[in-house]
Amino acid sequence: MSTTINPSDDLAVQAAAPSGPALAQDAANGGDGDPVHAYGSGDGRTAVLEERELKALLEALLFVSHEPVSIDRLMAALGHTSPSEVRPALQHLGEDFDREGRGLQLVEVAGGFQLVTRPDYAPWIKRLDRARSVPKLSRSALESLAIIAYKQPIVRTDIEQIRGVETSSVLRTLLERKLVRMVGRKDSPGRPILYGTTKTFLQHFGLRDLSELPPLREFTELGESEQASLPVEEDPASSLP
Repeated sequence: MSTTINPSDDLAVQAAAPSGPALAQDAANGGDGDPVHAYGSGDGRTAVLEERELKALLEALLFVSHEPVSIDRLMAALGHTSPSEVRPALQHLGEDFDREGRGLQLVEVAGGFQLVTRPDYAPWIKRLDRARSVPKLSRSALESLAIIAYKQPIVRTDIEQIRGVETSSVLRTLLERKLVRMVGRKDSPGRPILYGTTKTFLQHFGLRDLSELPPLREFTELGESEQASLPVEEDPASSLP
């Protein structure tokens, strides 16, 4: 005796497939089903549940990341998603943080998205941070970093000409902190190394890209105020360019 399955029966089977909590339980029991996102289909309740699940997944991914995560990386981790789904979900997730007055906020920085603490709570975070020893970034290192940020790509001799002091040790510190990187070599005798800033630099100063760099005076003031992420140790032997 043969059994015939028509298209409507097939749709019924798909509708009965586990999703959300049921899907998670299925995975825990050894199931091999993939999560299915049904945006734009089904009833309103299903769409709300799917959006809630997607926002929760995005929040978890951003929480465990120590650096900004691009939409492409988020989609690669989620699977079965598109930018038209992920970007609105990120926007709604950020709105949830703002509306609920949470201690974290979602920001777009350095070509990706990241969960960060709100500036209003910086004094309390600094109190907690005082319990551990943080290596300081000297005033001379901050000055050299500012020159590289605004003049990049730039060679060491040009930095030294502007500052009037030798900067090899300072450059080594900035390279170790991954705030600057070697971007190439200048087409001149000796082919000196050219230096530029990194994504870590953008992340520390909360910039989406270099076009958001403030005027130089404001940048040095920003460096003074960002001691939680780039602590500044006064160096009396240095002078501003």
